[in-house]
Amino acid sequence: MDKRVIVVFLLALPALAASSGEQALDPLDQWPQWRGPLGSGVAPHASPPVQWSEDENVRWKAPIPGLGHSTPVVWGDLVFLTTAIPIGEELEPQSGPAHGAHDNFASLHRQEFVVLAVDGRDGEIAWRKTVRGEQPHEGMHVTGSWASNSPVTDGERLFAFFGSGGLYCLDLNGELLWETDFGDMESKHGHGEGSSPALHGDTLVINWDHEGESFVVALDKGTGDERWKVERDEGTSWSTPLVVEHGGKPQVIVSATHRVRGYDLATGEVVWECGGMSGNVVASPVAADGMVYVASSYEKQAMMAIRLASAKGDITATDAIAWTRNHQTPYVPSPLLYGDTLYFIRHLQGYLSCVEAKTGKTHYGSQRLPGVRRVYASPLGAADRVYVVGRGGVTYVLRRGADLDVLARNVLDDTFSASPAAVGDKLYLRGERHLYCIAEDGAEEGLDSGPN
Repeated sequence: MDKRVIVVFLLALPALAASSGEQALDPLDQWPQWRGPLGSGVAPHASPPVQWSEDENVRWKAPIPGLGHSTPVVWGDLVFLTTAIPIGEELEPQSGPAHGAHDNFASLHRQEFVVLAVDGRDGEIAWRKTVRGEQPHEGMHVTGSWASNSPVTDGERLFAFFGSGGLYCLDLNGELLWETDFGDMESKHGHGEGSSPALHGDTLVINWDHEGESFVVALDKGTGDERWKVERDEGTSWSTPLVVEHGGKPQVIVSATHRVRGYDLATGEVVWECGGMSGNVVASPVAADGMVYVASSYEKQAMMAIRLASAKGDITATDAIAWTRNHQTPYVPSPLLYGDTLYFIRHLQGYLSCVEAKTGKTHYGSQRLPGVRRVYASPLGAADRVYVVGRGGVTYVLRRGADLDVLARNVLDDTFSASPAAVGDKLYLRGERHLYCIAEDGAEEGLDSGPN
């Protein structure tokens, strides 16, 4: 890998003590954020199963209260989730009719915003912390949730973000250390919220793009104090910031409708910016080897590869753009950057493309994955395999490479919007009803299906 640009998250930190003991853990062995330790969707040291079903290779299956589409994050023996649980009597909706345009609906109940820690060994809930309770001020898409922002951990603290429901810092025993509130978002079409925090060293970054006053803000992870805040000329985006290092300095990269921008992590100053995305940007950037890859697909399709060595000022339509693509690009799922190869879903449909990352040369695509109609989860890479999880419960496992080589087609009885996580020999799949731990020979270990 080109050492001038290293995608950084926990790689910038020393190995920290596990929550369950004194043994130091390698951050590359964990899944500390929704796109994994490299921010690319790859679990570099994991080797989860290839095949599974409801009756095969399910180590445990734990019912999860409420609803959330946030990705599980894993540190040591603990799997952390956020969820929203409806409570109390039915109420009048705060945001107009209970069901309305753009396939939206409003909450008719107060929601408890809850952080859960699940024991990765058996699926038992280790602790549960309610951080807030209120009726959401705005509706969401019928396929969404009020807990779609994924948490992030550095092995000592857990940062749980509920958008308009606040940002919370907890220790790994569930004790609240600090909290902050940025106000109420006004999402486009009332589709809900979903951008997750980014963490680098002692700085936490939040993207607050909505139909009101948008901004990106950096906080001290230890105290929650604001380090800088920069206003943005942007409407709603759901993209999660990505922190990369270039020339020894970390940058925060945020992809959005008007501009993709790189901010100096220390000051918030805009280092470079580039136009060309569609509206409603959801997919988050990925980066490696001096390149950043961004994509969107709403009223138009767009994908760009950006050379950071040439990225200064406004780089729109300059030679800082290594290549572009205007077809078969992703909307909801983010790309998977696996070595020298970029994998991505067409819009949110069951079609997969594979291209050479540095040149954009097509290896294959857009190839249909039979039985997969919708894909909201971002693809995962592990053990030279690619995992594509469909909403309807079908997961394809493909051999990594320039040819489409299907190793397995696996089916579970749930609906999956959350992106998968892989740690060691385990694959964690969060459905709307259950969290699955997929690991080989689970049926022979005599473990039950989790708490009832």
